Amino acid sequence: MSASEPSKNHGAIQTGGLGGLVAGFSYPLRAIAFLQQTPRLAWYVLIPILINVIVGGTFYTWALSAGFNGIDGLMAGLPDWARFLELLLRGLLAIILLIATGLLLLQFGGILGSPLYGRLSEELEILRTGHKAEDVPGIGSIVRDIWRAILFELKKLVLVIGLGLPLFFVGWFPGIGTAIATVGSIGLGVTIVCLDFFDPALERRRLRFRDKLGWVRRSFPASATFGLVSLGLVSIPFVNLLAIPLCITAGTLFFCDRILPKLEPGDRN
Repeated sequence: MSASEPSKNHGAIQTGGLGGLVAGFSYPLRAIAFLQQTPRLAWYVLIPILINVIVGGTFYTWALSAGFNGIDGLMAGLPDWARFLELLLRGLLAIILLIATGLLLLQFGGILGSPLYGRLSEELEILRTGHKAEDVPGIGSIVRDIWRAILFELKKLVLVIGLGLPLFFVGWFPGIGTAIATVGSIGLGVTIVCLDFFDPALERRRLRFRDKLGWVRRSFPASATFGLVSLGLVSIPFVNLLAIPLCITAGTLFFCDRILPKLEPGDRN
């Protein structure tokens, strides 16, 4: 089946249970295959990666240089036998900065590449379904788009704090408390990841935040396994440079296959 004819099998993949679990895991692989079949979409992936590499590389080089200078000053005057401490500190600093840079890019890289990610998702939907999402009133308003994006991030923050804080305190109780906190934290992370990677397609319909959450829930268990594998990919520093556009692609394909066929025309804000 070609990339431009995927809509023919929408109904065939609306499975739940074990089939849904396996399907959720498979979407990053489907995304890789889809992008290989449609090389014209490569620019929407490569340009954000290039921007992130330049920004991340510049920050890492500057921070590493400043850190090494600080270590040199700290170690000045030590005897030769203690020089191994300098090498140890340099190595630790390099690793810590590598992880920190990756985490910073995960937080801000999506913002830098968001215009291209939105365009990537739109093009993917056209190829996957054979038609473009219908126009929604107000979709061309830059001010409204920015305001909705800010509200989306704020509501995610409220969700994280509202659920994260109780889980944090529950985790102080050994045994069952630790288990509940661990499972709950993973579940919260999976939910946030699903919201992020389904959002370009859901936002084109101007859905409310609660409706977006609802579709994550209604797509269970496939959304759980999709979110779990995506969370793992974006949690690896620098691997997430490739994982973010890949997961945007996977999330849009998931939306087209498992959410769009059930979405009512009036389900928008």
